[in-house]
Amino acid sequence: MIIAAEQATGTSASVQTLLLLGLLTLLPGLLLVMTSFTRILIVLGFVRNALGTQSIPPNQVIVGVSLFLSLFVMAPTLHKVDKVAVEPYRANKIDGRQAIIRGLEPMRTFMFKQTRDKDLALFLRLSHSKRPETRADVPTHVLVPAFVISELTTAFKIGFLIFLPFLIIDMIVSATLMSMGMMMLPPVLISLPFKILLFVLVDGWSLIVESLVSSFH
Repeated sequence: MIIAAEQATGTSASVQTLLLLGLLTLLPGLLLVMTSFTRILIVLGFVRNALGTQSIPPNQVIVGVSLFLSLFVMAPTLHKVDKVAVEPYRANKIDGRQAIIRGLEPMRTFMFKQTRDKDLALFLRLSHSKRPETRADVPTHVLVPAFVISELTTAFKIGFLIFLPFLIIDMIVSATLMSMGMMMLPPVLISLPFKILLFVLVDGWSLIVESLVSSFH
């Protein structure tokens, strides 16, 4: 009986290891579709394009900043996941299935806060699901794409607002060059230093980060 128990424990440990490795391969995808990472990355990309600096900051910097800002925004949610799912599982109080179910609840709460009712209704209709009476009745496979679409919409709205002041600078510079008869000189060449100067003077990065973090509250 002791040998059988040891074999069962070994098998269980092997299955748990395989499941853990499988979850690790899914982490990049989960990061994109279930956290604040997508919105932050897109907005920072809009900032770079609005400035017209092309590859500055580089993609690696934008992704790195987006990752750590996402961890900052998601910290309260991840703490809840650790408290209600990870700690009880490590203490052998619940099994793996219960840990996943419990861990999903804080993530679902976060996604519901950021998901527009319009997008949620769209995917409920596309999935031919019955009208849910409570949020608990909404399947996760319906909530996740609705959350992603809402994040894209919010990111593009923020990006539009970011573009406006820089567009005004481009228009002013272009009109000035045309009035001076300097049509052969690219307006971007002149407007770029002014856009960078404006961004630095208003402490642009702090404003962008503050607005992004506040948009999740």
